[in-house]
Amino acid sequence: MTDLDLLHFEQLKSEVQAKYIKNYSPSFDDISKWKGIDIIYFQEDLRKVAKGNISEKSFYTYFKNSPVTKLPRIDMLNILSVYAGYDTWYCFKKDHLFANEILKDNGESEKINDDDLEQNSVNENENENDLVREILKNTYLETNETTVLQNKKTDNQIGEKNIEDKTIYPNSLFSYIKKYLWIGITLLLLVLVALLGFKDEIFSRKYYYSFIDADRNAKINADLQVQILKDDESPILYVAKPNVPFVYTTKSKTLTMVVSSPFYKTDTIRRNLETAPEAENIELKPNDYAFMLFYYSKSLKDLKKKRESLNYLISDNVLIYQVYDNETYGVETMDKQRYINLVTLPSTSLEKLEVIDTKTNNQGKIDMIKFKIGKDEDSK
Repeated sequence: MTDLDLLHFEQLKSEVQAKYIKNYSPSFDDISKWKGIDIIYFQEDLRKVAKGNISEKSFYTYFKNSPVTKLPRIDMLNILSVYAGYDTWYCFKKDHLFANEILKDNGESEKINDDDLEQNSVNENENENDLVREILKNTYLETNETTVLQNKKTDNQIGEKNIEDKTIYPNSLFSYIKKYLWIGITLLLLVLVALLGFKDEIFSRKYYYSFIDADRNAKINADLQVQILKDDESPILYVAKPNVPFVYTTKSKTLTMVVSSPFYKTDTIRRNLETAPEAENIELKPNDYAFMLFYYSKSLKDLKKKRESLNYLISDNVLIYQVYDNETYGVETMDKQRYINLVTLPSTSLEKLEVIDTKTNNQGKIDMIKFKIGKDEDSK
């Protein structure tokens, strides 16, 4: 390294500064005063134009101090020269020769005395030939792609020791594509896992059904049996609680449910869920005979009239079943008169009598009764 090389480096810094200011507006025109965001923007422009980079440490070492006492590495000199518009550091120096300065074959500068001019003129032709060969060499290098040139520079740097800082040569397009491809694949896998884990919650909808007494226009204050019917499947039984909407969650496009109760006529309800509302009131027709049977069974007033009414409501051929609510499940049949005697004799057990099901015939008579008497809570 010679003092001429340091002077050339100062010239190069000035041209780098002028090149950047031509396209951008940093905080200061003087490159030695740049800091922070100015340095970051300069590094970005350097990567874009010269396909290379210098670290912030190197920037402070060689650009904050002027004049410098040592030259950067040759790869940094080449990058800065390319940014300034020259092929190499050698080309930059050759274009900025001082008086009596010559370039050696190894690229070093040398200043000669007047006494050596004559000797230099003798070698002028040889130097001109060297210059022609150098121009042809540079012309050939210009025809190669920038990435090939950069890869060669990078390969030359691998063997260097005692490196002050690293210079980054990104294969930008390939690196970005690879990076974002992996991000995209990861996000896609996460979405698929979420869909598999929560598909029922994502694709299912909830429907709310409130059951109304059609005659009284009031909510039904009794349990209802709701059977959901599906193709090629056994019915699924639910219990709709009093004064609470029955909630059904499904992904299906249709719904078929059978609603039944001892005091209401069984009704089969079908819905096209693609057009059906999420909340709906459904009217059920009361079973008047079952209501009367229940009333007469519970009432203790006017027993004679009560017996006459029950005898009229119940068919002579009625089938009556008493279901026993105990550990040994059993059913007992009884005739019409025995049932009437049971429900017309004053007894506290009638308070626990529960009509499970009734059926009527074409004449409007009750021809089937199923009931049970609940156990006393204090009994064992």
